[in-house]
Amino acid sequence: MIVIVAGVSGSGKTTVGQLLARHLGVAYAEADDFHPPENIAKMAAGTPLTDADRAPWLAAIGAFADARMARGESAVVTCSALKRSYRDGLRRGRPELRIVYLEGSREVIARRLTARKGHFFPERLLDSQFRDLEPPEPDEGVLTVPISGTAEEIVREIVAGLSVGGVGSGPPT
Repeated sequence: MIVIVAGVSGSGKTTVGQLLARHLGVAYAEADDFHPPENIAKMAAGTPLTDADRAPWLAAIGAFADARMARGESAVVTCSALKRSYRDGLRRGRPELRIVYLEGSREVIARRLTARKGHFFPERLLDSQFRDLEPPEPDEGVLTVPISGTAEEIVREIVAGLSVGGVGSGPPT
C-alpha cells in the first residue's frame, strides 16, 4: 500500500508522514524531493505553481508509487494533492494507493508557517494554496483527519482509518 499524506503547506504533512512511516515500518518519501529545481525556485521566489508546473511533479510521485508497488513494497509519501484532479490522477490505476488529507484552518496553518524555519515555502504563498484547494468530497474515499491533535494522535487516527476496509480507495478506475 502507498499512503499519500496530503494537505496545504504547513498542515504537518512531513511530520505526520515521517511518523506514520515509522509506525508502519515502511519507507518515507518527501514530496518536495520530486519537484524539479524550477518549481523550487518559483516557490522560493514567492510565485505560485500552476497546474502545468505541478504535472511533472505529480507524474514523478506516481512513478515512485508504481515502482514501490511493482516490488511489493509499501511507502508513505507527502504530496499537497490540492485538487481533485491531482488526487484522481494519483489514484488512477493504483488501487493500493490511499490518500489521507490533513485538514486545518488557514489561521492555524499560517501560524505554523510563521514558526517554521529553513523551508523554501514562504507564508505569502499560503493564500494561493487555499485558493487552489479543493477539499476532498465524500465520493473520493479520502480519509480526512483534522490537524487539531498532536502528531502522534493524528497518526493513530490515520492508522485506525486505514484499517477500515475501502477507505481511500476512491471511485472505480
